[in-house]
Amino acid sequence: MTDLVRHPRENRPLRVLQVMAGAPQGGAETYFLTLSLALQRAGVTQAAAIRRHGARRAALSGAGISVTELRLGGPLDLVSPWRLKALAERFRPDICMTWMERASARMPRGRHLTIARIGGYYKPKYFTRCDHLACITPKLVERMVNQGWPAERVHFLPNFSQVEPQPPISRAQFDTPEGAPLLLALSRLHSNKALDILLRALERLPGTYLWLAGEGPERAALEAQTAAAGLNQRVRFLGWRQDRSALLAACDIVVFPSRQEPFGSVTLEAWAHGKPLVAAAADGPAGFIRSGEDGLLVAIDSVEELADAIRQVIAAPPLAARLAAAGRARYEADFTEQAGVARCLRLFRRLLDEA
Repeated sequence: MTDLVRHPRENRPLRVLQVMAGAPQGGAETYFLTLSLALQRAGVTQAAAIRRHGARRAALSGAGISVTELRLGGPLDLVSPWRLKALAERFRPDICMTWMERASARMPRGRHLTIARIGGYYKPKYFTRCDHLACITPKLVERMVNQGWPAERVHFLPNFSQVEPQPPISRAQFDTPEGAPLLLALSRLHSNKALDILLRALERLPGTYLWLAGEGPERAALEAQTAAAGLNQRVRFLGWRQDRSALLAACDIVVFPSRQEPFGSVTLEAWAHGKPLVAAAADGPAGFIRSGEDGLLVAIDSVEELADAIRQVIAAPPLAARLAAAGRARYEADFTEQAGVARCLRLFRRLLDEA
């Protein structure tokens, strides 16, 4: 890893400026922190520009990353581009990595290469100031090329998952019987995540319990659906959690029913924790899961297929064990922190060398 951390033509560590204009919570925001801290551990010199967020700033600063807090959003935000320009001139990064639209649209050009991290279905107009795009799935690469980006400037750079094993959280804490099959959904409570379909599937799975870990605009609607279906005794709304590993250790099956999912870090988390995975065939899961081998894929919005797949895993412990073992092997081969950081650094060095 030592050689990868160094500039390809200069005898010094790479310098990377991370710019994130994200929400208080979310998958991209979580991975921004994961990647930034992993690159810092690898020896990259970094600075970060973020929206005001106490916990995020503390985590970055605690790792030795200099943090600048900016507004980074809104039609009247005329100051952030000037402050980003001053930060870049002061820090002199080799690479500026911008996360999503707001950061990419506001980052001025400079002597650095700007690489936008593409983790969703964004419009190309937000990335005109960027030199390259790093897309987290092949489908997103294809989509951006089809919308006019030169293929040589669009790159596949998947996420990785950092695992810090934790003891399983006590099921009694959430009034869940020890012997009952337990499903876990790690998800923002949003209509794209199809948690309404999961609740309808649960109606067909008597005796099975569900933990929903996440927050979002659909919480009230999902709680109302749960009550109307008579599922209050078997569904637990856990809110946004920082102990995902403990939840994963406690569950029997990870369920990922999204209607729209460009990538889905839940796939990697389930594999990393050795848990069988049932997912809807949205772009992200369908691009990574080998159905029947390291997970089960079902049709999007199919209550019947989702319930049947979950039922299969519950009824056949050998199937559950086989899916879990194959998923863990995929994680170890391709999606550990070491593999992910090396992949990212190889891309950085290649683009700098070509530039």
